[in-house]
Amino acid sequence: MTAARHGIEASLAAARHGRPATLAVVFATEGSTYVKPGALAVFGEDDVRQGWLSGGCLEADIARAAEAALHAGEAAWMEIDTRGDEDLLSGAAVGCRGRLHLALLPLPQLPGWDVLARAWLARQGALQLRLGHDGACHAEVGTQSRQWSLTLAGTRAASLQVRIAPPPAVVLFGAGPESATLLPWLRELGWMTTLVEKRPRWRDLGALADRHIEATPTQALADGLEADAVLAMHHHFELDRETLDGLATHPVPFIGLLGPRRRQQDLFQLLTPAQREALLPRLRSPVGLHLGGEGPQAIALSIAAQLQRWYQDEDAMA
Repeated sequence: MTAARHGIEASLAAARHGRPATLAVVFATEGSTYVKPGALAVFGEDDVRQGWLSGGCLEADIARAAEAALHAGEAAWMEIDTRGDEDLLSGAAVGCRGRLHLALLPLPQLPGWDVLARAWLARQGALQLRLGHDGACHAEVGTQSRQWSLTLAGTRAASLQVRIAPPPAVVLFGAGPESATLLPWLRELGWMTTLVEKRPRWRDLGALADRHIEATPTQALADGLEADAVLAMHHHFELDRETLDGLATHPVPFIGLLGPRRRQQDLFQLLTPAQREALLPRLRSPVGLHLGGEGPQAIALSIAAQLQRWYQDEDAMA
C-alpha cells in the first residue's frame, strides 16, 4: 500500500481551486525502486509538491518534467532508469537499481478529475487508470468514469494501466492518551480514520480524525460503519464489552483490543460462546507489535506498526 491518499487529496485541492498542477503517476516499475505502481505525487508551481516518488534523489528531475508538461498543456511519459553501472562508477548513483515508468498528467487537461478524486476518497471503489500510447486516457472509480483525449509527448509501444486500491479505513472505538499520537500517524500512513467517542473528557480528540461520531458503540455500529480495521481502546471495561458485543456480528476482518491478555479473558466471560467464536479469528489482543518501550507514544507506535504490516500483507494477497 502506498499513501496515495495524500496525492489524491492534493490533486483534488488543485482541481477544485483551479491551481495549475501536474499529477505524476507510477504505472510500472522494474528492479529496486523507492515506490511501486500506483504511487502518486502532485507538482505545482513555486516548487509546491505533495508526495515522494524517490528518496528525494529523483524529485528535481521529475519536478522539471512536470512543470514542462504543465506549461505545454501536454501529458508526457517519463522513464527513469538507475540500473546502469555508469553513475555508480562515477560516484553519482542515486542508490536504487531500478526503473520507473511515469505518466505526467496536467490536471487542467483532466476536467472532472475532482469527481473521481472525491469518489476515491469516499471509498466508492479503486481508481482504475489507463493511458494509451495515443493519449487516450480512461479513469474510473466505482460508477464514476471519465475519458480524455490528451496530447501526449513521447511515445510508447503499448498502453499502460494501474489500479489504486481505495484508502484503508480504521475505526477507533474510544479515545485515550494514545489517540493523540495514533490518529495523526495513521492519517500520514494513508488511513481514513473515524473516532467513535462521546465522553466529554476525550471529545476534543475527534478533531484529529477524519470523522468523529459522538455516539455509543452500539449506536455507531447500528448505523452501519464500514472499515477494514477496528480498535477497541476505551480504557473502560463496559464500553469495550459493548464494542465486542456489537463486533461479533460485524464483518470487519481486524479487531484490535487494547489492554493485557487477562482483560480480554475477563471480557470474554461476559460474551456468549457464539460471540467468542466469531471474534477470536479476527482479534488481536493485546493489540500492537512487541517493539519495546512504554507509555502512550510507544503503544501508539506498536498499534500503527501492526495495522500497517497486516494491511500490507492483505493488500499483497488481494
